[in-house]
Amino acid sequence: MRELVCVIPAFNAEATLGSVVAGLRTSLPLAHVIVVDDGSSDATRELARATADDTVAHDRNRGKGAALRSGFEAALRAGARKVLTIDADGQHDPGCAPALVEKLREADIVIGTRQRIRSQMPLRRRFSNALSSAAISRCAGCVLPDTQSGFRAMRAEVIERVRAQGDRYEFETDFIIQAARAGFRIAGVPIPTIYGAPSHFHEIKDTLRVARMIWRHREKLFH
Repeated sequence: MRELVCVIPAFNAEATLGSVVAGLRTSLPLAHVIVVDDGSSDATRELARATADDTVAHDRNRGKGAALRSGFEAALRAGARKVLTIDADGQHDPGCAPALVEKLREADIVIGTRQRIRSQMPLRRRFSNALSSAAISRCAGCVLPDTQSGFRAMRAEVIERVRAQGDRYEFETDFIIQAARAGFRIAGVPIPTIYGAPSHFHEIKDTLRVARMIWRHREKLFH
């Protein structure tokens, strides 16, 4: 049984993964770190094996959702009681991780909530983030903070019960909606808005995937 497992989905993150793992080692020294290499073509897998406690390797790029699903399965096999997810691209500050984990005393899922106003977040991302959070909150039946943030802490029971669909970014949308509808308590913790390495989020394809997931939930809600 492990108290806390950190899951890092990574794709071509050679330049940033090392600092993310090192940051977690400093802020959460007792955590077990799992990196999921999602079919990278650079040295991400080698770096993961050198720095993480465990590495899950996909032979090809399957998407962030598939990477998280593999990471969750590995975390449960390791006996995790709590799981923290953090992106490998350096856009989440590992120093904030203890605050997310601590908040699990009051909630089942804690989301690292980025500030939209007076932040580095590009204007178009502020708009899309606000719009998607409002739509997802409507489907979930409660106000959800920063639904597009991948910096999350959760109790193992949530992962055991929620069976989210989708292999890419729509997975996180489906996960949070299903969790909210199942009655799990969801809270937010403010985190810095950091923009550095380019995101793997494809604005057209992934936005459409997320929109389709929201629409499916909306249809269930009104039928």
